[in-house]
Order: sequence, then structure tokens, then C-alpha cells
Amino acid sequence: MGIAGEQKQQMGRASTFIYEWNFKNPFFFSSNEVLICRNYKGDVDMSEIDHFLPLLTQQEEEGLTCPVISHGNVHFMWIKHSNLYLVATTNKNSNASLVYSFLYKLVEVFTEYFKELEEESIQDNFVVVYELLDELMDFGFPQTTDSKILQEYITQEGNKLEVAKTKVPTTVTNAVSWRSEGIKYKKNEVFIDVIESINVLVNANGNVMSSDIVGSIKLKTMLSGMPELRLGLNDRVLFALTGRDKGKTVAMEDVKFHQCVRLSRFESDRTISFIPPDGESELMSYRINTHVKPLIWIESVIEKFSHSRVEIMVKAKGQFKKQSVANNVEVRVPVPSDADSPKFKTSTGHAKYVPEKNLVVWTIKSFPGGKEFLMRAHFGLPSVENDEAEGKPPITVKFEIPYFTVSGIQVRYMKIIEKSGYQALPWVRYITQSGDYQLRTNT
Repeated sequence: MGIAGEQKQQMGRASTFIYEWNFKNPFFFSSNEVLICRNYKGDVDMSEIDHFLPLLTQQEEEGLTCPVISHGNVHFMWIKHSNLYLVATTNKNSNASLVYSFLYKLVEVFTEYFKELEEESIQDNFVVVYELLDELMDFGFPQTTDSKILQEYITQEGNKLEVAKTKVPTTVTNAVSWRSEGIKYKKNEVFIDVIESINVLVNANGNVMSSDIVGSIKLKTMLSGMPELRLGLNDRVLFALTGRDKGKTVAMEDVKFHQCVRLSRFESDRTISFIPPDGESELMSYRINTHVKPLIWIESVIEKFSHSRVEIMVKAKGQFKKQSVANNVEVRVPVPSDADSPKFKTSTGHAKYVPEKNLVVWTIKSFPGGKEFLMRAHFGLPSVENDEAEGKPPITVKFEIPYFTVSGIQVRYMKIIEKSGYQALPWVRYITQSGDYQLRTNT
């Protein structure tokens, strides 16, 4: 099944289609039916969508994958999610970034409503889908795209839709569209999660080829009324502006904010000032391009004996401060595809063979900083294979370290100002986790 949306300038003039098809083989369809469609402006012939799947199939046969496919003067911009295609068509010089942003927003909203966006969820919720398409876009212009706001007046019970009769939610009409008025809590609190993911690539000689930190600050706000929040970080630019360039500071790049943040205020004096959404939200994301010392260092020795057996020794060392502990560590070690009869010995944790992925997964529930652990594995090799000198998969590592950030970013303060004058408690939690964390081997 697929979804195809037809959109043009402005976002533009748009229609939305949903197909169903079944593959007889990777390149031929036994059916190609439009399941659902929404035409917003009607200046592209609805039949044009019939050309999309044949053109896509032709591209795949030629070994090509392009996000934009053209037929005459009509262009198809598409994304794939699960067993669906979402497609937008245009015959104008459209803003492609806006179109793709809208398509991904459709996926996000539908997933919030149906938990899983797939063929069955569309078929079971036609009415809700139509209502959402009407609210998400009006005459080619994106409108309300926040799922929390939509859920205030488009609600779902089973397959039934309930629309508030005459009441228009305040989130649609007030200046703060992401927050309703009249919110009340017995206990006012804000939970702040600073989460950093470490991306590291280490070559076979033990040198760090690339590394960076991708971070986000997530909020869970349980505050009454319309509070004004001000967040202070140890931002290097802010400290330089105020002449307080002392202590540990962080230079953030590619900073992106939730729409609630006053960008003009941040650009003028680096103040992060905002009226928060109620409940959970991502306030901001950032990237820090810096040399990162691998937090968990891996050394491996893989020995093959006359193509009859292979022995693997892996040593893992925690290269972070001793006061911290990495939780749920997974070291994934590639093994030959013809390996069998696994035997393991570990100094801590447990190891298991995952034959469908040709991996040994060594799991350590709690890994204190500064500690070293060993894992030995023995496999039989029943067949004779040529050594794979190139293209050997790297060792990958997954982990999570609470109460710790590699960059040293800190929440210096969170000020909460509300006209009623109530006192609120901010709670801060720091988490470092693995992102794309790879260590290549030469054995």
C-alpha cells in the first residue's frame, strides 16, 4: 500500500492518494488501486498519479532511486514509510523542502493517531484520515500540523470520529498555538532531559577517523497557566558576549528550536525564552563537532585455524570517569557466515550467537568506568571459505551512561515566571548514549 500526496506551490495545490498493491515479484504489481485521495486545488489531473508506480518500478529495475520522478511536466516527490508511499505532485517550481517536510509531518501525525501507519490502519480509519487531511492543509496551505492540537478536536474512539460541535480549541485561535489556556496542576514541575548521542568511527589501526556529538534537550512540563520559562546553558557565545568566559563552556552548532522559543531573543542575547507546550516536547537539538575519545574501547583478536575453527577474543574497557556506570552495554562482533557450534566464556555479562545476523552479542548490564572485561568465543567452521580481506563489518557498541555528558553541557538555571506567582520545581537529568559507534578491525 502507499500514500501519494499531490502538492504544489504555496505548499501548493495538493491532492493526497493512498494505494494498495501486491508484488508478484520485486518489479511487477498484481493490483494498483487508489485507496484514498484528497484533492486540495485540482489543477493537476488526478489521473497523473497512475504514472507514479510504473515510473518508480522502472527506476528500481535500472538500479536508480531518486526522490523526484517526472512525467511530462508533472513531478512526483515521494517518501516511503512501512508499506506505504506518500507522494506529492506538482507542475510548478515548488518549494521541495516544504513539500517533504509536510510529507514527514503526515507520517508523524498519523503515527500519533494510529500507533502504526500501515495499510490496515488507513483502511480501518478512513473517516479520521479524511478529517486530518482537511485540517492539516487548506487550499494548498499547511495549517495545523501539531498532533496534540489536532487531538483536541479530532478524537478517535475505535473507528469512530468525534468532532467538537461548535467549540474551536483555544490552541487554534490564541497567539500561543502550541498550548491551551486554563491548564491546572496540583504540583507544578518541569523535567529536563539533556541527551547526547556519541558518533564515533575508529579505523583498524585504532585511530579515531570521525566523531561528533548530537544532543537534544527534552522537556516534560506540568505547569499551570501560561508560564514564561527561561533556560540558561553554559553556552560559549553567551559567556563571550557577557564577558564571563570562565570555566567549562560549550560551542553548539546546528541549533534547532521548537517553535515556542523566541528566536529574536536568542539571536540578540542568546537567551532561551519560551512558553512551553504542555506535557512532553523537544525544546532544542544541537551538534558539537569535536574530537571524542571513545567511551568504551574495544580490542579484538580473531584467529582462524586451518578453516576448521575460529577463536575470538574481545576486550572492552570503560574510558570514562570511575564515578559513572554504563548501562545495558551491547558489543556486537561480526563472525564468519559459516560459523557454528558456539562456545563462550565471559568475565562478566553473557554472550549469545545471532546466526541470522552473523553476530556475537555480548551484553553487560552494568559497566563501571575504568573497568576492563573479556569475552572469548569459539566457533567451528564446517566449510572452507576464502578470507574476506575487504568489506568486513565493524564491531559496534551500544550503551547508555546516566548523569553524564561528554560535551560538558550544563543547565545553569531554569526560571519559571507565571502571573499567579506559584513556585515550581525544575528537575534535570543528563544522559549520554551511543549513536553510530563503530570500531573497524583488521583481523
